[in-house]
Amino acid sequence: MELVNTILSGYVMPVLLMSCGVIFGAQVRFFYIFHPIRVTKVLLNGAKKGGVSPFRALSQALAGTLGVGNMTGVATAICAGGAGAIFWMWISALLAMSVKYFEVALSQQCRRRSDEGFYGGAMYYIKDIFSRYFPNAASLFGGIFAIFCIANSLLTGNIVQMNSAAAVFPSLSPVVLGVFCAAFVIPVVIGKGKRVSAVTMGLIPFLSALYVILSFLIIVPSAHRLPAVLSEIIRGAFSFKSVGGGVGGFLIMRAIRFGTTRGIFSNEAGSGTSPTAHAEANAKSPHSQGCFGIFEVFADTILLCTLTAFVILLSDGCALGYNGIALTLYAFSSQAGAFAGWLVGISVILFAYATVICQTRYAVVALRYVTKSRTAFFVYICAVALSCIFGTVINEDVMWQGADFCISLMTALNVLCLGVAAKQGRLRKIYDNGEDSDENK
Repeated sequence: MELVNTILSGYVMPVLLMSCGVIFGAQVRFFYIFHPIRVTKVLLNGAKKGGVSPFRALSQALAGTLGVGNMTGVATAICAGGAGAIFWMWISALLAMSVKYFEVALSQQCRRRSDEGFYGGAMYYIKDIFSRYFPNAASLFGGIFAIFCIANSLLTGNIVQMNSAAAVFPSLSPVVLGVFCAAFVIPVVIGKGKRVSAVTMGLIPFLSALYVILSFLIIVPSAHRLPAVLSEIIRGAFSFKSVGGGVGGFLIMRAIRFGTTRGIFSNEAGSGTSPTAHAEANAKSPHSQGCFGIFEVFADTILLCTLTAFVILLSDGCALGYNGIALTLYAFSSQAGAFAGWLVGISVILFAYATVICQTRYAVVALRYVTKSRTAFFVYICAVALSCIFGTVINEDVMWQGADFCISLMTALNVLCLGVAAKQGRLRKIYDNGEDSDENK
């Protein structure tokens, strides 16, 4: 699997996502880069009365991305690809914004309505888009993605989260932590979707604000060292030093691979998961909710991942051999005191909990696309509980191999569908209609 992952996440995914990011971004004139004030106005005025608010849907989507991706993923990217991986994480995020905008807007356009409100996700727009070309197989394509989504919820959305949470306090029994988390996850996810969004709405803004404050307490006093950190990032992204161009090219490829793949893991742009949360929002238009998708990438990667990277690179943790969540915790505690390390550690556990319930909610929607069987739902909930426990003790390398493989397959199918939809003219139509409505306000 390692060879397959090297090909998929090391070559195919960076090229595929960056290419689509450029193509989609060009179709919407990269409005989110050149007109940030216009995007901000849409964010402030993009809700209708009643139902799930766009901000509440955003909080749920952020719950599925923030936390372990920002803390463990960034640390892993720096250790595996060097400081230059952060540069490619930034580039992938800027290009991923157009991909996220499109998949979120499509989820609004192709969603369904039930007695509980709106619901949808990538599997529904995959079915709608492919129905023009494969009317008899469109449901199957949506079903394949739904199965990937279910598997991803157990791997990336559960096992990876619990593994990082268990590493925070090694003295605490991992199995006890897994059982404890499962006991709090199950009652939330077996209820209606609004229960999940209510929990994430309470946790995510608070945890994000706390993390930003702790990061600034370290970064601001060390602001004079930031130029050196930025220089290290740029040199690492393009350096051809070492023993000639071959080695330099290999190091650059590692930086691109780990920067892009950990960027994907963090903000999940193109993977098709967060559209499930955004589909529930009572937004004024697909364009307006798509702008919330852009902000999701900004908050996740440009803001929080960058803060994590700066805190890590300002410390000596890499030189001392720390990796993963241990590196992030060391970076905070060594520069802001043990109390800061404890706060970040507790935040990791709470972020992981929020991600588990959010990703489980995504999988429940995907499962209902495949089958309405109560037995299947019961089996899946049992698998979630077991994954909470299993994730705390699994080997880290095996875990990341499985997570990278699953999210790469999801992303490939979803981005292929987005490409077909763009060729149909859906992206430009969503953007033009949204721009027209904004100008007529």
